[in-house]
Amino acid sequence: MSNIPLRRRGAALAAALMSASLVLTACGTEGGDTGDKAAETRSVKAAETRSVKAENGTVEVPVAPRRIVTIGNTNLPFIDLGGKPVGVTEVSDSDLDVLPKEQRTVYEAAEIVGSSGGEVDLEKLAGLKPDLILVQFHSNDWDKVGKRLESIAPTVLWGLDTEWKAFADAIAEAGNVADALSRQKAEFKEKVAKIQETYGKVIDGTSFVDVSRGDWSDPGTFYIADIGCSEIARDDVGLDLPEAAEGKDPLAYESLPFEQIGKLSKYDVITYPVDAEGRPTEPFVPVVETNTWKALPAVSSGRALGVFCPGNNSYGPVIRYLDSLDSALATLPAKK
Repeated sequence: MSNIPLRRRGAALAAALMSASLVLTACGTEGGDTGDKAAETRSVKAAETRSVKAENGTVEVPVAPRRIVTIGNTNLPFIDLGGKPVGVTEVSDSDLDVLPKEQRTVYEAAEIVGSSGGEVDLEKLAGLKPDLILVQFHSNDWDKVGKRLESIAPTVLWGLDTEWKAFADAIAEAGNVADALSRQKAEFKEKVAKIQETYGKVIDGTSFVDVSRGDWSDPGTFYIADIGCSEIARDDVGLDLPEAAEGKDPLAYESLPFEQIGKLSKYDVITYPVDAEGRPTEPFVPVVETNTWKALPAVSSGRALGVFCPGNNSYGPVIRYLDSLDSALATLPAKK
């Protein structure tokens, strides 16, 4: 069956979901006559439920779900917490490229049930016999497909505006991976405290600006990043970084022409994106190649810091970001 776009559903879909629900009903007796007590215990445990609160209301989910499908932005955060989904939707190559090897192996072992462009093959999803579906995508898509997902298995929805820490908490609760979350939270707290203790005097009174550029940026433009990893540096670590006024769009939404690079001179330290090997990311290379960039006081004095940000939607990549920020701050020359 071909993929069915979230925005285009037909009567054939209802028939597919009806057969899918029958499959799920049949699989509820799995292991019942084997005599294997361990398997029977696991089956009973999986049949027990608990309530979790989500954007689609209070959802009864298995106490110990065994076959989880992740859709949209839930893929990598669940895997980051040690989860092993049986089905996933596609993620971008750039996201895959920065995944730790073991996490990429887990992702690639799962069945692809949808594209990154908003399509889900519901027949294939139902064929995986999931006992839980985790979803994060736009509310408009949920309005069109949510009830159909819920007819396949208990489905937990989060909106796109869910804050990343709350998102990690909710995924850990629904997906029964809270132990991993506790360890990650402790490590995150420890690393933030270490940076604050080690570099407190260095960053006190220092003005920072985080600049970036994406592969979606128009030629000859860059932006000041005040969301993503720079938000963590500002709000958790305490760096003095610019941010949008309350109620205004993030600064990151505004494309600035290269002619304005010189305005970065007012900041003591500039941070910019690099890959895992410390090289400027491909989209940002045009910025560092400009004479205006090279002439910035922060650049010429060694106070332009490349920082690796593999993501900011779960604790694992954020911890890797903090490690990179720690290493970058260690290279700052002493204030004169």
